Amino acid sequence: MGKTKFKGIIHGVQTAMKKHSPEILTGIGIAGMITTVVMAVRATPKAILLLEEKKEEKGEEKLTVPETIKTAWTCYIPSTIVGSVSILCLVGASSVNFRRNAALATAYTLSESALREYQEKVVETIGEKKEQSVRDAIAKDKLDKDPVTRREVIITTKGDTLCYDAISGRYFKSDIEKIKKAENELNRRMRDEMFISLNDFYYEIGLSGTDLGDELGWNIDKGYIDLDFSSQLAEDGTPCLVIRYSLSPQYDYQK
Repeated sequence: MGKTKFKGIIHGVQTAMKKHSPEILTGIGIAGMITTVVMAVRATPKAILLLEEKKEEKGEEKLTVPETIKTAWTCYIPSTIVGSVSILCLVGASSVNFRRNAALATAYTLSESALREYQEKVVETIGEKKEQSVRDAIAKDKLDKDPVTRREVIITTKGDTLCYDAISGRYFKSDIEKIKKAENELNRRMRDEMFISLNDFYYEIGLSGTDLGDELGWNIDKGYIDLDFSSQLAEDGTPCLVIRYSLSPQYDYQK
């Protein structure tokens, strides 16, 4: 095996270990805690034997707590060491995940800022009308890729206009005025509650919540809910209102 190839293998192993270090540390920590219990159980008979011998030396006099600890503690040294290392592994895994999540949040913020600057520059360069036509074209593409003829239309009892939610990909019947009313109501609530989840919006417009809806939301420090509407024709020719979000819901919106 050549030296260069060997170095490549070493580098690949190091990269994989670094990438999966939280999983590796967690696995070691869990295995270590199980081992700690097993070692402690196995050490107990020896500790009991030492205590019995100590009691015989003292006769009828009872062992004090310090004497009991001094007599038996050496039996549990190995399990204590393994347990301590296991705890350090679990703490280390948590620390790595925390740093990665912090870095991800920073990257997300930078990307969001760059996107917003780009959108503002596009409007400034080509004008609001042309920029809106680009938004409408994107909305049309979404409908074409997810046609209503292949999907269930949810009846919400909040209107008769066919609508499409760009995040959950659901078609439903509603009304633009009622959707705007829900937007205004949630923004009013956000002034008091500081944040609103995406599911709160879904509930307000008559839809059921989603798993993602609990993870995403808006925080008043980042801005209010700002819906973007685009009128399109669905594949079957039915007028359809595409709902998009000028300010996208974010992870960690409760912080």
